[in-house]
Amino acid sequence: MRRSKGYQDLDENARELRQPVAPMPPPQEIEMASVSVVPDDTFTVTQAVNALGFGWFQVKLSLFTGLCWMADSMEMTILSILSPALHCEWNISKYQQALTTTIVFMGMMLSSTFWGNISDRYGRKTALSMCGVLLFYYGILSSIAPNFLWLLFLRGLVGFAIGCVPQSVTLYAEFLPTKQRAKCVVLLDCFWALGACLEVAVALVVMPTLGVHWLLAISTIPLLIFAIICPWLPESARFHVASGQPDKALATLEKIAQDNGRPMLLGRLVCDDSVGIGQRGRLKHLLIPHLRNTSLLLWVIWMSCAFCYYGLVLMTTELFETGPSGSEEACAADCRPLQTTDYMDLLWTTLAEFPGIFATIFIIEKFGRKRTMAIQFVIFAMCVCVLIYNTNRTFLTCVLFLARGIIAGLFQAAYVYTPEVYPTALRSTAVGACSGVARLGAMVTPYVAQVLLKNSIVIATGVYSFAALLAALACLALPIETKGREMRDTITATS
Repeated sequence: MRRSKGYQDLDENARELRQPVAPMPPPQEIEMASVSVVPDDTFTVTQAVNALGFGWFQVKLSLFTGLCWMADSMEMTILSILSPALHCEWNISKYQQALTTTIVFMGMMLSSTFWGNISDRYGRKTALSMCGVLLFYYGILSSIAPNFLWLLFLRGLVGFAIGCVPQSVTLYAEFLPTKQRAKCVVLLDCFWALGACLEVAVALVVMPTLGVHWLLAISTIPLLIFAIICPWLPESARFHVASGQPDKALATLEKIAQDNGRPMLLGRLVCDDSVGIGQRGRLKHLLIPHLRNTSLLLWVIWMSCAFCYYGLVLMTTELFETGPSGSEEACAADCRPLQTTDYMDLLWTTLAEFPGIFATIFIIEKFGRKRTMAIQFVIFAMCVCVLIYNTNRTFLTCVLFLARGIIAGLFQAAYVYTPEVYPTALRSTAVGACSGVARLGAMVTPYVAQVLLKNSIVIATGVYSFAALLAALACLALPIETKGREMRDTITATS
């Protein structure tokens, strides 16, 4: 009876338990219910990009943005060839030669912040598409300029369009996983070096037969190609999220997953943007307390980078044109066009950018961004000081080769650091502002590299050395090291 009573109690308890309990849901409903109660059922663009990794999507984007950089490089390299050619064709003075270079950088300086605002407000793709069309249009018009004043005006408009090119780095960096970002952005400089070498090679063939106007026209071909492929550029997923368009951002991330052959992340795409949609793309936010020191120091670094890089490019043709003796021209009306040996030496010094790029990749991952830039500035200052011992052409070429590689890698290291240290809502504006300030240094450098150098090579090289050492101190004073740091969507006290 005790045993039967026990069975009876179990049956009663079972009936009591069965009455209030609802039927068990299917396995799928159990899984969905368990997901719904997880508090972190979300992911950010950074998490998605890191999870999807580097693949075919990034390879295609590398080629697209690399073409933009190559076209920009050709337009910049032509400045060192244009000045001596115009001196011979239109008998312009040294100050007018310097003005030919300065007007381009003036256009870039005035437009950099403008393009940054366009990029942050309307998208990176929109800004780059406008840039490609305008750059090709003004480049073609400058090739048929009837006189010096028209050429100055049109080259200024070319500079205005070039001011948008740095936004291609912003777009590129926002699609790169954290581990590969520094290497890929630095390797992007290979396209810049390739464009510079291509421009020198084209000039070597075209200048002796067709002249400078045909060189200007042929140099716009990469710009035309870039303008044609702009509709296939992807828009930044970070921009879409920050601008309140998560559906478009999710579609872009799904495209990355498809191209890279990776499974798409499950959950809801979010972005906690503390800057706010209404405050995107404003220059004044670069000087808020958390970002003020970083912005001011970066402006010094970028200004010195452009001052030293373009100064070295212009000094190269000036030193080759003057010769090892350093003697000045007998008369302003005399003309000495660049010879085949000049173009070959210019090509060799331009090729120095490739080893400079690969050295920067190794150093920047080992020592970090700040130390890398500081070390490179110091080495560049030492190389420039050695230029005063201009004893023979071989020695001059070797020193310029080393200095060109160092400053090229340094400039790209600055392009790595800047997008990493700013949040999404201000990233394009920050890169545009840094690029604009850099053009201020580039505007001044022709008067040092082309005018002051003719009077005193010691003073000219001393100016570049001082600027490089000052920038090295600014690199060490930067408050944040971004090595291994994810790109952020928000502004925090540690940003």
